[in-house]
Amino acid sequence: MGPAATSLALLCLCSLGASVPTRTSDAAPTQASLPEVKKARGDVPDILPEPEPEPTSPVSDFENSYNYVLSRLAGMDQAIHKLNVGHYTLDVKVSQLMDRLSRMDAKVGELEDSIREVHQHSKNNRKEIGRLEGCEKGRRMGYKCYLVYNSYEDYAGASRKCLERGGRMAMPRDRKEQEALADYVKSFFHPGNWPVWLGINDLRSEGMYLFEDGTRVSYFQWRKHFLSSQPDGGRRENCVAMSSDDGDWWDHYCDRTMNYLCEFDDRVAL
Repeated sequence: MGPAATSLALLCLCSLGASVPTRTSDAAPTQASLPEVKKARGDVPDILPEPEPEPTSPVSDFENSYNYVLSRLAGMDQAIHKLNVGHYTLDVKVSQLMDRLSRMDAKVGELEDSIREVHQHSKNNRKEIGRLEGCEKGRRMGYKCYLVYNSYEDYAGASRKCLERGGRMAMPRDRKEQEALADYVKSFFHPGNWPVWLGINDLRSEGMYLFEDGTRVSYFQWRKHFLSSQPDGGRRENCVAMSSDDGDWWDHYCDRTMNYLCEFDDRVAL
């Protein structure tokens, strides 16, 4: 080997010695450098591959839509079935309620009839009691009985009270009845002088006096005096009262309140 070859071999050995790394320590790599080491070794790829999309086809999309529609229709059918069941149940309950209401209405009708019947019996009993009381406590004159009620009523109220008791307001039709009635009223209020309503008025037509039963008055007992002859009220005073001291008649305002006199028929209950 010549000097040139020897020099070239030495140069190659020096180059190889410079390129071989020297091992300074056998210690394990640190935690911070571990990923870099793994990356250097090729254990962890730089970029993870994305999952490949599943292959689709027009046929599979149609089947999914069809199945979805079928499931929704099945749910709607179930809901409609529940609605029909609920409607039928409600219809049955309404029918039962209407039947109960019909029976209740019939019961109410029967009860109303019973109440009217009891009310009518009560009115009849009150009339009969009033008639018996009038003839028991009052003054009997032939087939009539008269009774003074010492309570204040206007003309309409007095008429109503007499009817409720089974009688009518007193209607003296001739001198005999008038004199007997005047004597009874005078003895009732003696020694005072109190007017009492009679069943006489000219409310229908001025100057045409009628009894409570609608018949025309043919006998009058008006007060005659040069200072206060009756009747003197004209269209203002249309109802007639009797004074208790002398039995004379006076016309008065119909809304004036005073005692009243009822008559009862003792032959039959009115």
